[in-house]
Amino acid sequence: MKHLVFPFLTLLASSCQSQPALQTAPDNNTLLWEVTGKGLAKPSYVYGTMHILCAEDAGISPALAQVMEQASAVYFEIDLDNLMEVFGSLKEMNMKHETKLRDLLTEEEYNRVKDYMSKNLPLPFSMVENYKPMLLSSLVAEKSMDCGEANGMELVMLEKATKLNKEIKGLETAGYQAGLFDSIPYKEQAQELVRSLDHEGEQDKTVDSLVAAYRTQNLAELERLSTSEEGGMSKYLDLLLFKRNRNWAEKFPEISKNGSVLMAVGAGHLPGNQGLLQLLRKMGYTLRPIKNVWQGNPA
Repeated sequence: MKHLVFPFLTLLASSCQSQPALQTAPDNNTLLWEVTGKGLAKPSYVYGTMHILCAEDAGISPALAQVMEQASAVYFEIDLDNLMEVFGSLKEMNMKHETKLRDLLTEEEYNRVKDYMSKNLPLPFSMVENYKPMLLSSLVAEKSMDCGEANGMELVMLEKATKLNKEIKGLETAGYQAGLFDSIPYKEQAQELVRSLDHEGEQDKTVDSLVAAYRTQNLAELERLSTSEEGGMSKYLDLLLFKRNRNWAEKFPEISKNGSVLMAVGAGHLPGNQGLLQLLRKMGYTLRPIKNVWQGNPA
């Protein structure tokens, strides 16, 4: 009898340890998507991140945790596990030809930016006045977040993936990301930086709207906010958003051919006709929205 019971107990134990099926999100409002079909041996996944969040909003749902456990590798926009690459790209944050912010603004504008940055940055202004102005604008946006402790979704996921001993890879290099801003005239970037200070209250509302859309996983609203005409940068959307989506979609067949992978990229890259999700559909893959609820998520 024991020869009959033991296989049964083994099967029972195995079934108890198996992962629960991932639930479909009924309204398509989710940051987590399953990718199947077109010869994939195992499902792969796409997840939308946000680079800076209040700590309570940077949560890993049970579904995302399950996906990370079964994935063979996690692909972020850049290889966050390669500190040499990240630190090596710091020089790319500076404008070329020793351009300084002072060269791009009137004296009054320059002094206003300098005063703001000196009061709100943990670094001396002298260390950042050579930075590409769009990078400084992103610091202004981060400052508008009203939370005691900030965190990045990628960093939370990186910590989890590291504990799981997952392979960490990047879809592009940190140097490439920083170099994108060389294709946008520094003068235009500087004017946008000043505009962000002139309309700091509106900037705060925009950031609040982005965070709200992220928390509710409202992809349509994330698309609207990410492609807004406001600020004069919309003419560079192909450079900053759509071209990168195409690059990542083209890499997907190669990186997913040998096993399940998780691609974690900024949530603004997911929606829309030129978004990563639609590009993968056009390539013949089937995408399924996965229910993704974490502690603190209002869903």
